[in-house]
Amino acid sequence: MMKLSIKSVLCPAFLLIALPSSAATWILDPGESRVIFEYKYGADPYEGEFKGVEALFDIDPLKPGSCNFSVTIPIENIYVEDSPEAVDYLLDYELFDVDTWPTATFGAEKCRLESVSSFVADGTLTIRDQTHPLSFPFDFEITTIDGQVGFHLTSEVTIERLKYGVGQGYWANTGEIANDVTIKVDVYAVQQ
Repeated sequence: MMKLSIKSVLCPAFLLIALPSSAATWILDPGESRVIFEYKYGADPYEGEFKGVEALFDIDPLKPGSCNFSVTIPIENIYVEDSPEAVDYLLDYELFDVDTWPTATFGAEKCRLESVSSFVADGTLTIRDQTHPLSFPFDFEITTIDGQVGFHLTSEVTIERLKYGVGQGYWANTGEIANDVTIKVDVYAVQQ
């Protein structure tokens, strides 16, 4: 048991030595990463996925408060399992209006270290033509991806879809689709 405890303490330290000693740019590994959204239609829970998300992270491991996040979500790549009809509704002008606003973005230039394995990225989320402050709390671990040192980041936030204009006309009624949407992030990033 003592060996296991020492190993769990020393492994992250050895991986940290392998990290660059100044800010480095990390890129999302699309094959290993997922950005999920969960919502309710009536009383039934549904889940979809934003596919093709692109993200760059500038992070200095020695100064975690110094960061720069740039995330682009191609809305047209929304996926809802076994429900092409739901995707059609989501892409329509009364919800995401993908023809007018094909992408959503998240950007952050400030991070707050919460613990040795968690931080908060303070930034803004833009969906349609609405931009609002949003803080993403991330748990992270240093890992290896295809033999390369990388980050594994997870997060969960709840946003109000109507605040971002996702729900015009009939879909503004929260009796059909709840206003709260949970976004779950489970992504891997490797150094660019």
